[in-house]
Order: sequence, then structure tokens, then C-alpha cells
Amino acid sequence: MLEVVRIPVLHDNYVWLLHDDASGETVAIDPAVADPVLAAATARGWTIGQIWNTHWHGDHVGGNAAIKAATGCLITGPAAEADKIGTLDRTVGEGDRVRIGDHVAQVMAVPAHTAGHIAYHLAGDAMIFVGDTLFAMGCGRLFEGTAAQMFANMARLAALPDDVRVYCAHEYTLSNGRFALTVEPDNEALVARVAAVEAARARGEATVPTSIGAERATNIFMRARDVGELAARRAAKDAA
Repeated sequence: MLEVVRIPVLHDNYVWLLHDDASGETVAIDPAVADPVLAAATARGWTIGQIWNTHWHGDHVGGNAAIKAATGCLITGPAAEADKIGTLDRTVGEGDRVRIGDHVAQVMAVPAHTAGHIAYHLAGDAMIFVGDTLFAMGCGRLFEGTAAQMFANMARLAALPDDVRVYCAHEYTLSNGRFALTVEPDNEALVARVAAVEAARARGEATVPTSIGAERATNIFMRARDVGELAARRAAKDAA
């Protein structure tokens, strides 16, 4: 079994530590900053041997250099964004595989938020690290890509099994859910989920990871019937 630790940093980012007890290996995923990530690993007696980046934005790669300086770790990230991530040791793209111990993650190209965005899908462990592509009840802004690309991403992710846990990189769930209710006010699953999220946030609790099944039922971007509908929903959310 893999152990996952959520590390809240900056305003609303999450860095993920992925640890394989059998091999003793630890991966940091999208480290925005270094010190809290190194501290979380040290507190557990772990040494970070790898970093996996999903895309080039500073709040996902900002801790790369300092973590590498402290640990000598291997940094992996999207080949299509290698010119924007100067710390990469290894570049990967669609269909490539990375490992932590005996656990294999397949790389999925999910461009739209950025042109070369990737996700890491560990099918054998029913988990996927999606960066800023899929959020709980939301999706990433279309900074460098198109609604058509994001629509394709949503369809591809929706095809994964319901029990796949989705590890995204921000605590956006409450704002996403409240906006989603303006689009699907009669979605009973959505109404119930937003109520649960409001209660959790009032207690100071995190609301991710989520699951593919939960997103299929309540994510208005994953539930969009066509590209135009997704584009309209994304534009409205951007303006909200």
C-alpha cells in the first residue's frame, strides 16, 4: 500500500507526499515550496527521492531546486514544458511510466490549463494526481489550451473507475460547489455534497482527495454534454 500525506502550503495549494513502505521510497508531487515538504518527510523518517511535476506554474515547481539541493532527488516533469521547468532531470509524456517502488504510474497528457500539463495515474492503486486539470467539482482555467482539450480531458477522466481517488493541487471545492449549484440547482447529489463541504470547511477540514465517482455525479465540467457547454460554464465561472 502507498501512503499519501497532504501538505497545505501558500494560500490554498496542496503538495502531496507519496510513500511506499516496502521500498522506503518517497515522492513529492508538485512542491510549491520546499521547507514544509522537507519537514513533513523528515517528521516521518522519510527521504524524498523523487519529485513529479504536473505542469510548469510556480506554485507547482517552486520547491524543486531546494528539495533537490537537500536530498539529491530525481525530478520528473512534462517534456512539453521542459523549457519552462529548468530543474527537470527526466521528461515524460503520454504513455510513459514512472515508478515508486513496485508501483507504476502511467503518464496522461491532459493539456488545457497549460499546454503540456500531465497527470500521473497509478491504476493498480486506484489513484491519480491531476495537478490543476480536475478539481473537486471544478476544472482548471484554460490559460494555454482550449475548451475542446478540457472537454476531452473530462471525458477521459470520467472513464476511469468510480473508486479512483483524485489528488488535485488546490482547495477550491467550496467555491466550485457553490458555482455548480447555480448551474445544476436540482442535482440532489450536488446539493448534498455542497452542504457536506460547507460543514467540513467550517470545521477547518480539507475536502480533497475526491473520487472519480463523486466527480461524475457532481462536477458540472465533467457532466457537460458538449464542448460549447463546457466553454460556457468555464467562462461563467471565470467571471463569477
